[in-house]
Amino acid sequence: MTLDRPPGVSIRTVEDVAGLAAVADYFSHVWQTPRAAPPYPAEVLHSLVHAGGAVHAAYDGTRLAGAAVAVCGPGQDTYSLVAAADRGLGYAVKQAQRAWAVERGARIMRWTFDPLVGRNARFNLAKLGAAGTEYLVDFYGPMADGVNGGDESDRLTATWDLTAPAPSYETGDREAAPATHKGPDGDVLARRDLADRHVWCRVPEDIVGLRAADPALALRWRYAVREVFTEAFAQGFTATGMTRDGWYTLARTPEAAL
Repeated sequence: MTLDRPPGVSIRTVEDVAGLAAVADYFSHVWQTPRAAPPYPAEVLHSLVHAGGAVHAAYDGTRLAGAAVAVCGPGQDTYSLVAAADRGLGYAVKQAQRAWAVERGARIMRWTFDPLVGRNARFNLAKLGAAGTEYLVDFYGPMADGVNGGDESDRLTATWDLTAPAPSYETGDREAAPATHKGPDGDVLARRDLADRHVWCRVPEDIVGLRAADPALALRWRYAVREVFTEAFAQGFTATGMTRDGWYTLARTPEAAL
């Protein structure tokens, strides 16, 4: 399997203690936690590797510039516990995870991400071709890191078919659809078409910055988007796309419309 990566970048699995400690430090940097309390301590990473999982690290020259952790799940599933990379390297890191999983007979990879982070949604849904298949309310409970602190930890499950081409979904006509919800900023938050085939939902431009500047407003965004998503998912919708200007497309499966 050919991997798409920028020049000068190498990606390899890490198993040694020093390499895993460097990955743990990298995750501390990304999630803004003390180095003594990383989201994934080196000893945990070592245990996951020993149990058959994989830690992939991306190096720009000799500089650690991205990392990802995956474990084998039931049947032909794998689960990506965490992935982070400098800009431009995320796709290469996920493709390395994909190659590792496919070599072990996996067909599906799953992970969770914050649905309010639009850039991550666009990467997962539009670039990789995964679908948002499950909305999880306050999945992790309180989180004390510098990225999520002060918010509730709702997550969207990304389901990625590793062996099929990225699907092409109908996006519908968002602007022609009636508005159904208003956002905390007073503008339209969500729309739903009259044929009941699509829902569109908007997220803030920079939820991480908003959490730092106005945690109460960020939490209002959380509750507003949660209402739209939980209602739509209960009726058989899945998240299939994200635009550059921060609008999700949720599509209703034919089976759910019956």
